[in-house]
Amino acid sequence: MEVTQVLFNAQSIDGTVRKNAEESLKQFQEQNLPGFLLSLSGELANEEKPIETRKLAGLILKNSLDAKEQHRKFELVQRWLSLDATAKSQIKACLLQTLSSPVFDAHSTTSQVIAKVAGIELPQKQWPELIGSLLSNVHQIPAYAKQATLETLGYLCEEVSPDVIDQDQVNKILTAVVQGMSASEGNIDVRLAATRALYNALGFAQANFSNDMERDYIMRVVCEATLSPEVRIRQAAFECLVSISSTYYEKLTPYIQDIFNITSKAVREDEEPVALQAIEFWSSICDEEIDILEEYGGEFTGDSDVPCFYFIKKALPALVPMLLETLLKQEEDQDQDEGAWNIAMAGGTCLGLVAQTVGDDIVPLVVPFVEENITKPDWRQREAATYAFGSILDGPSPEKLIPLVNVALTFMLSALTKDPNSHVKDTTAWALGRIFEFLLGSAVDLPIITQANCQQIVTVLLQSMKDSPNVAEKACGALYFLAQGYEGEGESSPLTPFFQEIVQSLLTVTHREDVGDSRLRTAAYETLNEVVRCSTVETAPLVLQLVAVIMMELHNTLESQKLSSEEREKQSELQGLLCGCLQVIIQKLGSSETTKYAFMQYADQIMGLFLRVFACRSATVHEEAMLAIGALAYATGAGFAKYMPEFYRYLEMGLQNFEEYQVCAVTVGVVGDISRALEEKIVPYCDGIMTQLLKNLSSNQLHRSVKPPIFSCFGDIALAVGEYFEKYLMWAMSALQSAADLSTHIAGDDELVEYTNSLRNGILEAYSGIFQGFKNSPKTQLLIPYAPHILQFLDGIYMEKDMDDMVMKTAIGVLGDLADTLGNHASSMIQQSVSSKDFLNECLSSEDLLVKESAQWAKLAISRAISV
Repeated sequence: MEVTQVLFNAQSIDGTVRKNAEESLKQFQEQNLPGFLLSLSGELANEEKPIETRKLAGLILKNSLDAKEQHRKFELVQRWLSLDATAKSQIKACLLQTLSSPVFDAHSTTSQVIAKVAGIELPQKQWPELIGSLLSNVHQIPAYAKQATLETLGYLCEEVSPDVIDQDQVNKILTAVVQGMSASEGNIDVRLAATRALYNALGFAQANFSNDMERDYIMRVVCEATLSPEVRIRQAAFECLVSISSTYYEKLTPYIQDIFNITSKAVREDEEPVALQAIEFWSSICDEEIDILEEYGGEFTGDSDVPCFYFIKKALPALVPMLLETLLKQEEDQDQDEGAWNIAMAGGTCLGLVAQTVGDDIVPLVVPFVEENITKPDWRQREAATYAFGSILDGPSPEKLIPLVNVALTFMLSALTKDPNSHVKDTTAWALGRIFEFLLGSAVDLPIITQANCQQIVTVLLQSMKDSPNVAEKACGALYFLAQGYEGEGESSPLTPFFQEIVQSLLTVTHREDVGDSRLRTAAYETLNEVVRCSTVETAPLVLQLVAVIMMELHNTLESQKLSSEEREKQSELQGLLCGCLQVIIQKLGSSETTKYAFMQYADQIMGLFLRVFACRSATVHEEAMLAIGALAYATGAGFAKYMPEFYRYLEMGLQNFEEYQVCAVTVGVVGDISRALEEKIVPYCDGIMTQLLKNLSSNQLHRSVKPPIFSCFGDIALAVGEYFEKYLMWAMSALQSAADLSTHIAGDDELVEYTNSLRNGILEAYSGIFQGFKNSPKTQLLIPYAPHILQFLDGIYMEKDMDDMVMKTAIGVLGDLADTLGNHASSMIQQSVSSKDFLNECLSSEDLLVKESAQWAKLAISRAISV
């Protein structure tokens, strides 16, 4: 097979030619994998071949070693490891040879392929000579070979974890990289490759950063590179500084003054990509200090890993003026562009982080800038002043901010209606939203909103919803936070008199001609939902009237015929918003008996609409409709049974949707809602549901985040059907036991600990539901054989000492359920359990009230079981 021609054809404009070529490549790969990979690496290495085919050969090689989905990646790694050793070494030889190719596309693709192979082999202690041969390449004469080698070292550090490479080799890699960065390196491409490689290698440099001389040397070279004449090198060097600021925060003290001088020069004078990274350095320092101060409550105690060096506080007098200057560098149309990011936005974001880091101290540094610029004729100055004010509302104390806000409010409301510039209005509406978000709920004796100004605020915001889409969207946002500020006020909210008018205005926004161009429609519905969610008893009749309106809108989206794929996507998005809105309305009206009764007249029609929404999608289940059905089941209770025959197939479809795992997770949650609503009436559907859930658990293709909710769902089903669960007990318990064993001995990063806790919580909720479901039934003795393992699991969790409060509460609850259901059968097992006594005592003295209540109940249940 002439692979060059096939690779050419695979890039043909002619669809048929392309398809045939892709088909032959696929066949070649399936029939003879070693031969396939070898011929690709040969193509890549062959200087005679055209660059297009070499590049594609490299790309296919890379994709045969790595994939985004975890399970697919695992398969590819295993496949490579089991490949014939001779073939592998021939492929690797071709790759190393191609690194010295003068053709940029060939060597740069090869760099990535080598790193992928290294990512698989180095952890297996294979290809030990790789790093040595790369390092000997660094001293080669042609600059392009040097550049390719440094790129490869950089990618390699990205692929493997630091513990895979021993310190001696790390030192050599860092030496090669830092030498390649130094100003004495004449070639720009080499210096750039070295600077980017250092960025990836910083995680390996723990030991080197602990050594003063080595650290000084690395820092000096990075700081010198920020002054390079080449803009890409300057940007890459600042990216290294940003990374150092978070990885090696505690080592920065000797350099911080120099870094301040370099960054402030870059922010004021350099090109935007460089200036953005220079601002990012300070944002990153803020993130570090906010974390440290949050964790240790500001008191530096002996047990904290890293003290706070208060870099931001010390730099304030110089840092804040520098950031305020950036706010004046806005771009003309940044409000229109959703993904816009520029110096002014970066500066404002950093200013907001500084405010969170230092609190009240920032206020006197920003207020003069606001006062000076807020009334200037140039829109840039007015916008910058408003942006500065809005940025510092999260961090300082309400006592410090509210007097300022009370002065500013009237001014801002008038700017929102009268300022001639759309930018200024946009930022003003955003800043009002921030006032409501951070200062409304704060329990301070100085209210911002009074009966007197509430009317004006609402009128201005509703007026602004008729403004240009970006201003209208920010006005919706401000109203969202205004409504949220009065959530849970019970009887009276100052917004109650305006409820009808607000809802009407929001519905009008959703019908604007230009609503499709921006996020405006989504913002309007999100705000409508919040206004409904936070409404009071007085407005319940108005919420009830809204049901028919939203149902009609949903009905209309189902009537449109023959849509283009783009229109269909918009229609599906609108259906999502409307289902989301109905979900909030159902939850609101279902939460009190009086309104629930009035709402029930609509239940059949609403369910009919949801089923039609499902029917217009072929393969996927509509996530928002599924959530809304969960709310409906909760509201209708046992009455939901009549919808099950028609709805069940969509429920099954959702549970089978592994691709869109969020849909699967949502559906699992809805099975729980329906179990609680139907209780024993769910029995006819249990076989299908339990079979699918057990299948999901055993699949390695389903995203792991769906597994904890599946376990909780077992608990919901067992609680609903009681002893009927016997049918599934063996399977469910076996799945629970193997997951329980997996979840006790876990050492890992924070993300893994968090996942493990959610897994434990799901397992415990299942046990709890099963025990409660079997309580008082003649079949409780079926559970006795499982009790020792469950107690052992509780011991295991207790010994690990890394559970969160949620798991603690559920775990002690399970101990109680076990005692409560098994009675005297459990007494000797509990008394023999290693840690149940200590665990119980620890929970009884917990600060967390829920944990404490759960423990008091467990104590009672255990003492009853033991005294029997």
